[in-house]
Amino acid sequence: MDFFAEMEQRIPHGEVRTRFAPSPTGYMHVGNLRTALYTYLIARHAGGKFILRIEDTDQSRLVEGAVDVIYKTMTECGLDHDEGPDVGGPVGPYVQTERRGLYGKYAELLVQRGGAYYCFCGKEESDDSEETEIRKHVCACRDASLEDALARISAGEPYVIRQKIPQEGTTTFSDVTFGDITVPNEDLDDQVLLKSDGLPTYNFANVIDDHLMGITHVVRGSEYLSSAPKYNLLYRSFGWDVPEYIHCSPVMRDAQHKMSKRHGDPSYEDLIAEGYLTEAVVNYVALLGWSPSGEQEIFTLPELIQAFDLRGISKSPAIFDKVKLTWMNAEYIKALTPEAFFEKAEPYLRSAVHAPQIDLFALSRLLQQRCEILTDIPGKVDFFDAVPDYELELYTNKKMKTDPEKALSVLQSVLPVLEALDVWDNDSLYTRLVSLAEELGMKNGTLLWPLRVAVSGKMSTPGGATELCALLGKEESLSRIRAAIDRLS
Repeated sequence: MDFFAEMEQRIPHGEVRTRFAPSPTGYMHVGNLRTALYTYLIARHAGGKFILRIEDTDQSRLVEGAVDVIYKTMTECGLDHDEGPDVGGPVGPYVQTERRGLYGKYAELLVQRGGAYYCFCGKEESDDSEETEIRKHVCACRDASLEDALARISAGEPYVIRQKIPQEGTTTFSDVTFGDITVPNEDLDDQVLLKSDGLPTYNFANVIDDHLMGITHVVRGSEYLSSAPKYNLLYRSFGWDVPEYIHCSPVMRDAQHKMSKRHGDPSYEDLIAEGYLTEAVVNYVALLGWSPSGEQEIFTLPELIQAFDLRGISKSPAIFDKVKLTWMNAEYIKALTPEAFFEKAEPYLRSAVHAPQIDLFALSRLLQQRCEILTDIPGKVDFFDAVPDYELELYTNKKMKTDPEKALSVLQSVLPVLEALDVWDNDSLYTRLVSLAEELGMKNGTLLWPLRVAVSGKMSTPGGATELCALLGKEESLSRIRAAIDRLS
């Protein structure tokens, strides 16, 4: 059995097989995560295999540690792969530079079949810079005989291998999202397939690896649509079946601009550092360009697997809306068990609250329904260590019918009542102070608002006045009330 027949025999058949094939060039931006997620959902929805492949042929762009970022992100997001560099599989290796010997063989096979040619023009462009590619009608190498080309190679001349695009007719490419795309062949350039260093270009390596790994569905960004017809021609030249292509429109910062790290747009890691939950990020990213059939917006990963349908992918660009993500994150926080929320909130609480009497778990219970992102927490609880400087106008609240003068009177009435209170917990505090408000002939809020300001120095707090006093303890609460009376006097 020859080499090519043996490679064909290894290819798995009879199941949906998808791949996420990132380049290890740094962080995992939102578009990368969406591609990984959609690729994962297609495979899992169909009960197929999800494959991780590292595309590292562009050595100039490699970033140390980037592969670890890929693994970490996929693990955190629950995107477990069936085959990959770390777990192996039947069609490895799963790192392109470790497959280097394959590409030269297939490029030479394509030359023999008339679908490519050796080019000695001495100008090698990357496959992503199509505007600088040598046009086929100006490259004399295209029509040279194979014998002459092999003789030049034997003489040591450097060369690349270019795809030989037909000069007449059209090529039609079918995409799940955008339908059939037909282009005149005269508009297509003879792209480089194999560079002079023996490494493949992005487009060629994709075709070879996708075929040899049995990939049935390929998810890519719509910016690659222009190169898609060339894929068809490569598959046709080899006599291979073309996988289903799903091109997704870009994720935009706004109506005019794509998201970009260099313009300050967040990566997955940035969003987690900003206090968003992984589950909320995954849920939100799934909806950036895909619409479920019903009205549901909150999905667990298993629910996404069940609901995902390629027909829901939109041709229109998706706008990354931080406000919507924040709303969704708040919904996820509210849905956590108190214990699960405390586990996530505890590092933020400990960074901001050092007073030993504060029960952090009890404080987290107050926060959970009032917290949108985890990084909100320090700013919401910093007053437990010390009351911040605040303007006396904070006591003015038209709804509560109070102002600094009225607040002084209220606090002077509250202080002796609290000093005499034996049981110091929220229920006891609330019951006694509501009773006091009734005795003074005022609404509850008129009495409780000045107390809350006095013990917190803030307009917005994670709990009401009595909840805050219960957490602060009797001694600290009374000390703060006395200090507030002195300020208002």
